[in-house]
Amino acid sequence: MKALTYEGKHDIRFGDVADPVPPGGAGAVVQVTMAGICGSDLHIYDGHPLTSDLGFITGHECVGVVVDTGKEVTRFKPGDRVLVPASAGCGQCSPCLSGLVFRCEQGRSILDVCYGVNPRLQGSQAQAVAVPHADTNLLHLPEGISDEAGIALADNTPTAWYGCRRARIQPGETVLVVGLGPVGLMAAQSAFAMGAARVLGVDLVEERRVFAAASGVEPVEGDDALAAIKEMTAGRGPEVVVEAVGADATIKLALESVRHAGRVSVIGVNHNAAFPLDLWAAQTKELEFTIGVCSGVQYELPTLIALTEAGRIKPESVVSHHFALSEGPEAYKLFHSRADGVRKVALDPMR
Repeated sequence: MKALTYEGKHDIRFGDVADPVPPGGAGAVVQVTMAGICGSDLHIYDGHPLTSDLGFITGHECVGVVVDTGKEVTRFKPGDRVLVPASAGCGQCSPCLSGLVFRCEQGRSILDVCYGVNPRLQGSQAQAVAVPHADTNLLHLPEGISDEAGIALADNTPTAWYGCRRARIQPGETVLVVGLGPVGLMAAQSAFAMGAARVLGVDLVEERRVFAAASGVEPVEGDDALAAIKEMTAGRGPEVVVEAVGADATIKLALESVRHAGRVSVIGVNHNAAFPLDLWAAQTKELEFTIGVCSGVQYELPTLIALTEAGRIKPESVVSHHFALSEGPEAYKLFHSRADGVRKVALDPMR
């Protein structure tokens, strides 16, 4: 089959790879009908993979159709339209069975949980993907939900909802979202769905601020974001800040801009092992600070599927560009550049 593989920094290639087979009696193979490129894929693209291996299939967002299953699979059969969550549980321990796969009790590392970060769990930017423990790591995708919505539901939307949920957004509150890429845009939608009265948005890319404003987000303008945020909130700052970038500067902005006794939730990925957190400033400001990756896409999806079907959130809205899988290297370059108003890229594996 055809797939995209990681061959080094800024080197994604389209080519032939081995066809997948069901991983054990509990596994399945899904023919991919649409795949997405996630912001976290850019960490690998920028030369920061979690392994020294090369040649593994990239990507962890896809929807498709089951084409083969092991003998132990009971909930899925060939022909079923499914969503493949970005992370895979062991199918045995209590956290994984409840969907909280990053809390796996089997001692598995992120290399065993995430698709497309190493050869152990090959990615989904391909014509087909092998899914372990299919009964707990696949989800039936309702016919009324588009492929575009599905790829956003595979990771971006659950991550955004997780960040907002941990921030305990209350009806009537003002929420600041830092970073208006796909996760930030879905965080804004999630905040509104949770009852936020106002959502402010920070992003360096003007096209993203304009797009967010069309859905009710109040863009923070000007060169001094902190001053603008204070002005927009009568000097107090927002009750909640959701940080969806992961850069030192944006986390610092989140901590400085939130009001006294406010809540900061960081879901942007940061690789700085020595981030300079000013504990005295945080303590005297009585801040609540949470940080994490989405502990379980499977755990969040029932709520998000229901909200999508009801029209309360619109995950498909973050998709801005479509490419053939064969154009994957060019798609990565565009997404990395943030040019042409790109928000999220969808890949068609059949082209």
